[in-house]
Amino acid sequence: MRGRRIVLWRHGQTSWNLERRFQGSTDIPLTAEGLNQARRAARLLAALRPDAIIASDLVRARATAAELASLTGHEVQHEDALRETYAGQWQGLTHDEIVERYGEQYAAWKRGEPVRRGGGELETEVADRAAPVVERNADKLPDGGTLVVVSHGGTIRTTIGRLLGLEPHAWESLGGLSNCSWSVLGESLRGWRLLEHNAGSLPEPVLGDDD
Repeated sequence: MRGRRIVLWRHGQTSWNLERRFQGSTDIPLTAEGLNQARRAARLLAALRPDAIIASDLVRARATAAELASLTGHEVQHEDALRETYAGQWQGLTHDEIVERYGEQYAAWKRGEPVRRGGGELETEVADRAAPVVERNADKLPDGGTLVVVSHGGTIRTTIGRLLGLEPHAWESLGGLSNCSWSVLGESLRGWRLLEHNAGSLPEPVLGDDD
């Protein structure tokens, strides 16, 4: 067992996050607070001594990743496959507007049904493009190495679901990530295992697992 680790880190706050607007693939920059969040989180994540950093090419993820890169000296590899879910007509709408205009579609999505939100991507299609990029880069890690993936809430959730082997209808049970929080996957004998979710502090060793 190689003991590798994947840290999936959501970008910092944007103005659309504050307004509860569905961003999707729309390229929205960080707020001043979002940049501060990225700087604070980067100082913590740098202590994990990551071996590589990959990131979505959208500006909010690029700016977040740049803060960690400046502390570690690693060059960030940007991947359009790590972008947030394209959600067509939902993009730019607030949560309330989506529920009002697309209530049936929204309810079906929340039930775990395959839905092209706003005519956009299925969650499985997001996982199809993002998870292989994460796996390919994790395979390059040395034994005990750490990969940091800077991406978006929906893309991170679907990628975790795929890497853990969960059925797509169960992915929503993972819950959301706060801005600049992260989840950690660790390598086990049976594949990837969720060690931390929506965390904002460094992972602690698990003592007395399952007892």
